[in-house]
Parts: sequence; C-alpha cells; structure tokens
Amino acid sequence: MLKFRSRPAPLEATPPATTTPTQATTPATPAAAASGAPAVSGTAVPEGGSKLTVGPNIKLKGVEITDCDTLFVEGLVEATMDSRVIQIAEQGAFKGTAEIDIAEIHGSFDGNLTVRQKLVIYATGQVTGKIRYGKVVIEEGGQLSGDIECTVATAAAKSATSKPAMALAA
Repeated sequence: MLKFRSRPAPLEATPPATTTPTQATTPATPAAAASGAPAVSGTAVPEGGSKLTVGPNIKLKGVEITDCDTLFVEGLVEATMDSRVIQIAEQGAFKGTAEIDIAEIHGSFDGNLTVRQKLVIYATGQVTGKIRYGKVVIEEGGQLSGDIECTVATAAAKSATSKPAMALAA
C-alpha cells in the first residue's frame, strides 16, 4: 500500500537535535522513488482523510465509491464515485463516472468526469469522454478529448447574459 504523506510529528517544546537535508527531498512513495517523480504534487491532498488505493494489477469493477476523500489508482477501476481527490498513476486507469474536487491524471480516464476545482493532466495522461472542469492544466504530451466544457466560463457567461435582462426589467 502506498502512503501519500506521513502525518506531521506532534509539536515539541524543543526542536529535534539533528535534521538531515535529505528529508525534504525524499519521495513520498516507493513508486515515486522508482520513477524519479517529484515527491510532492502541485495539488494539495487532504491530510488525515479517508484514502483508498487500488494497487497495480488490481481490478475494481461495478462499484459505487462514496465517503472517500482520496482515491489513488494504480490498477483498473470501473466505478461511479463522488470524492474530493482522484490521483491516477501512469499505469492506472479509471472508467466510469466521477465527480471530483481535484483530479490528477498520469494514466487514463474514460467516461464522465466533473472536476469542481482543478483538473491536472500530466504528460502521460489521457482523458476522454464528457469532461467538465473549473480549471485545467495540461502538460505537454497530455491528451484531452471528447465533449469538454469549462464550468467557470459557462457560469460567468450565464450571469453576464442574465444581468442585462435584469437591468431592462428594472
């Protein structure tokens, strides 16, 4: 099982006697160490929340995932979910429907994806299907295809169109 982050140490009255500079650069997971990936992602992961890891060579099919703060996918997941964060590793794949606050895609996503805040597609990531997002970041090489809509722009356009109508009625 992979660990996203270790819990912070309890506060002490005196600082520890010694610290090593390598502690800050040590990858958070063995997979990150093996791949040379950075230890800390650019997106905040909730600390202390419920986490589900679907490891390599694991297939999770036909389920509804609820009450999960973070889903980390290294295998294959075919599901419906509503969560805070989804992280799909380079070898991972998700098929189905997901409503997420933050999505980080290194592998593949196929289906209906609604990202309320930020969608990050890395160079090895592939996202296809009906995609709705608040903000999107796509690294060079990352792929996004299908029915794509920025929900922030849509909300802004709707409010801009409705304001003149209200002004005329007043």
